[in-house]
Amino acid sequence: MKVKNKAKLHMVKLLTQFFLLATLLVGLCIFYGFQVEPNLLLVRHFALQAGGGESAEKLRLVQISDIQIGEAYTVKNLQKVVRNIQKQQPDVILFNGDLFENYSQCGAELETEVTALLKSLEAPYGKYAVWGNRDYGGGAEKAYRRILKAADFTLLCNERAEILSEQGHTVLLCGLDDSLFGKPDGSQFLQNDKKNYAYRILMLHEPDVAQLWSHSDFQLILAGHSHGGQVRLPFWQGEKTVLAQQYLRHFYTLNEETGLQLYVNTGLGTSHIPVRFGVPPEIAVFDLYL
Repeated sequence: MKVKNKAKLHMVKLLTQFFLLATLLVGLCIFYGFQVEPNLLLVRHFALQAGGGESAEKLRLVQISDIQIGEAYTVKNLQKVVRNIQKQQPDVILFNGDLFENYSQCGAELETEVTALLKSLEAPYGKYAVWGNRDYGGGAEKAYRRILKAADFTLLCNERAEILSEQGHTVLLCGLDDSLFGKPDGSQFLQNDKKNYAYRILMLHEPDVAQLWSHSDFQLILAGHSHGGQVRLPFWQGEKTVLAQQYLRHFYTLNEETGLQLYVNTGLGTSHIPVRFGVPPEIAVFDLYL
């Protein structure tokens, strides 16, 4: 009897230790997901070939998306982003939309600081942005235009721009309006343009919309919106949202024949729940060899 009782006590002790350890581990994961990873910043570097080798002229594009300034992602976070962008010495800065989480709650009081930080970004070939779904409504629409203009960003709304490099290469950059609350119209992008562009890029907010452009002449499509799912586990790849069901994060080949690629930036801020796990905030740096 004593042997059996000792075995039972030992088993109870082991189970107690196991549950305490599991509780501690879960608690640490929750702390990391809410307090640590959302405040990290990962800089990802990629090389893109437009025809020339790595000895050719290089144009450095820096992409950010989904800043979503608010209670969870603050101006202090944005200051860190700005510092890290400038460290990359970008030629072009690209923003895929969603500046505030909810402009009506905090936008007015933070607008001056946010504008100053965005204005401080330097890129000799220009700073460009497109609309995100959170840039509409709650007073955000007028503010978004106002802030970007004051910060020297060119807002592309169903519009195109040409970036002329130092050595005379021309990169076509097109920007589509938001697909949830805007009026996206890329009809002019489909025009038979006979100009010999070195590279063609399309910016849009919601990544699933990129499928509509899989047979276009673009070579790269840049999107955001998904936040990469925010939480990524071995058995769960993240929370999917409207128009980010098919494409969640990073590179996808949309057309094997033409080599058209989509890059989905996992964003900087968070949406709804201020948590990230396995999907840290990111800055994407593309070295385009022309």
